[in-house]
Amino acid sequence: MGLTSNKLLALVVLIAVLLFVGTVWFWPLLARRDWRAVAGRIGLLAATQIVVFAAVGLAANQAFGFYASWADLFGQESGQGVVADHDAAGTAGPLKVVGTRQVDVSGGARPRIGGQLQKVDVVGRRTRIASSAYVYLPPEYFQPQYRTRTFPAAVVLTGYPGTAEALIKGLHYPQTAHALAKSGRMRPMILVMMRPTVAPPRDTECVDVPGGPRTESFFAEDLPDAVSHHYRVGTKPGSWGIVGDSTGGYCALKLAIHHPETYAAGAGLSPYYRPPNDSTTGDLFHGDKEARDSADLMWFLKHRPAPDTSLLVSSSRQGEHNYRETLRFIDLAGARKPTRISSVILDSGGHNFNTWRREIPATLQWLSGRLDDR
Repeated sequence: MGLTSNKLLALVVLIAVLLFVGTVWFWPLLARRDWRAVAGRIGLLAATQIVVFAAVGLAANQAFGFYASWADLFGQESGQGVVADHDAAGTAGPLKVVGTRQVDVSGGARPRIGGQLQKVDVVGRRTRIASSAYVYLPPEYFQPQYRTRTFPAAVVLTGYPGTAEALIKGLHYPQTAHALAKSGRMRPMILVMMRPTVAPPRDTECVDVPGGPRTESFFAEDLPDAVSHHYRVGTKPGSWGIVGDSTGGYCALKLAIHHPETYAAGAGLSPYYRPPNDSTTGDLFHGDKEARDSADLMWFLKHRPAPDTSLLVSSSRQGEHNYRETLRFIDLAGARKPTRISSVILDSGGHNFNTWRREIPATLQWLSGRLDDR
């Protein structure tokens, strides 16, 4: 059974319940003070606690989408994101649809009413990075009166490690976009949902790693190019936006700041502003000081020409560690024209899905108002 399987979670919960009942039932029989009884009590308590913790961990993983598989959990995932497209006839595109599913909304079985989710595989023509994603197509995409219309598009990124499924099941991006567009609070928009971890298990922080994955180039060039060639996305520079939470929020801001010609708007939910250097990232810059400085968004805004893009950041006065740094970023970006800065500041809210679900509707509305659909 897979790590995210409901059957696995149900089985572990059942075992935890049986162990609890067994502990209560057999405890009187183990009340003696000899070593066998003591060992039995220790074994029952340890087994019960281990299984309870396993059940809680599995439930948390399903809710927050930290790991997609057992290999992902144990750092043994073999897909390194370097698959090349070597089609002999040269006819295969950089994006392939590998599955479809309905959106969890009323009437979702009919694409003209609920839109559609398509699972896709993307291969970067320049970077040779391969990654999967989910593409949300709004109902209008399938309606006859809009058959020649193009739509704005937004890349939606998880945190690290994260899974694309979490953006659908945990953060409800397609459902929220559907409801907002249906009520007229935002324009219909294509969403490209994926995790920034394109070379698992390494956290590349959307950096072009010397001699390694060129993650920034993949998101700045390959991904928009692949999606635009397959779907009816607007062709003007202002047709693309990007949003993410935590690590994905840092990536979204960096890509909008570094590549305003691609991303007209970038939103970071609970972001940080410089990449970490730890066991998950490894050495991202290999001594390249200029690359390291440019990856620090505060440094970039101070020392490089201000990008012509719109930025949004979110935080909470209580519960988020990035609050004071976010205020400094707002002041800095606000003084660097033509860069435009907006914010969502909650009174309280932690670094979690519940907080981000509260921020996503306003963020999607903000994003919709800053993108061009022509």
